[in-house]
Amino acid sequence: MSTDVDARSRSVNGQLHLLWTRLLSRCRQWPWFVQVLMVFALTRVFSLCVFLGVAAKQGASPWGGPEPSYVEFVGIWDSAWYERIYQDGYPRDIPRDELGQAQENPWAFYALFPFLVRALHAVTGLDWQYLAPVTATVCAFGAATLIYLLFREKTAHREALWGVAFVGTFPVSAVLQVPYAESLHLALLAGSLLLVVRGQYLAAIPVVMLMCLARPAGVPFAAAMAAFWVYRWWRRNDQPFSARDSVQLGALAVVSGCAALSWPLIAWLYTGELTAYTDTETAWRGHGLTLFLPWVETGQGLFGPVLGALAPVLLVIVATLYLCSATVRRLGVEMQLWSAAYLLYLLAFLHPQTSTFRLLIPLFPLALAAVCISSSRAYRGAVVVMFLLLQIVWVAWLWEWTQLPGGGDYPP
Repeated sequence: MSTDVDARSRSVNGQLHLLWTRLLSRCRQWPWFVQVLMVFALTRVFSLCVFLGVAAKQGASPWGGPEPSYVEFVGIWDSAWYERIYQDGYPRDIPRDELGQAQENPWAFYALFPFLVRALHAVTGLDWQYLAPVTATVCAFGAATLIYLLFREKTAHREALWGVAFVGTFPVSAVLQVPYAESLHLALLAGSLLLVVRGQYLAAIPVVMLMCLARPAGVPFAAAMAAFWVYRWWRRNDQPFSARDSVQLGALAVVSGCAALSWPLIAWLYTGELTAYTDTETAWRGHGLTLFLPWVETGQGLFGPVLGALAPVLLVIVATLYLCSATVRRLGVEMQLWSAAYLLYLLAFLHPQTSTFRLLIPLFPLALAAVCISSSRAYRGAVVVMFLLLQIVWVAWLWEWTQLPGGGDYPP
């Protein structure tokens, strides 16, 4: 009797394996862009289910009552700031307390995403509540397509597709479908890097200018392009660096640096206050901008005075070793320099907190490096499963509002 059961079980398993093999074979025959969009769509459906599950147990929050709908739930946190900009624009005066310290206000949030939604509203008539998350999600699909094309410049189709899967399942990737500027910025960043890798430096300039109006990434991008110019010049005997490329890449570096200052300049001209943007940005910190020091202070708060002071140094050493590893070198100098410049930017300007996880998304080229660590499907599948589980943790821990004993909650 048991022999018959085992035989039937093996037969069923064999048929399922055959069906799965045929399905994969058919999927591999689809055009590359269909495969990319299908893989990324699956990641977005998973994030949708996570949001719905966590929303079902969300209690009352500063943004509304308990058990919000999906569009209500993704419209909290910084989404509410973007909606405010969409409706009212930016204030003429920086709000300040009785001591003259700037208070939290919309100038901390760049204009491209809310103004894009406002333009789409003029065309479609849809409200922010529905149009904003749809716009963010569409931008995310555009970003996935550009990321695939960028990865294909350095590797084969299969690895590039796995790279997209890693980006789409990254623990904080759920933010790519909420009304934040992350997905729009990611698309512009991927497009900029793609053009740079292809040597189309002048074509990258308008894309970079738009990117600098989506999120503050102009400084590290300009630094990466300046370093890339130095690298090209240094290797000019081995890798020809024509005068035309030299001028165009130099122009991209200079314009990127200028574009990085565009938002602080706009805030200055609109409000009449030279430090309008920087004062606003540091309002969330409770103190002025100090380079590098917040990492030491946070480290000391977590690990004590000695280990805490060493923690940032160890972090830099580990990051340097990884960026110089063989798998990261496979990305090419352009993406390697971008990753290094962005990490240095975070170390210099960021006040480390729970939002730091979300700010790691621009390091998406490292997803391809993670793919290239091993060609094993078991390894790559395990990474995806781990990312999906951590995504549940991120949404339930940081996106869901749960008031702390001292008031407020950790921001996502």
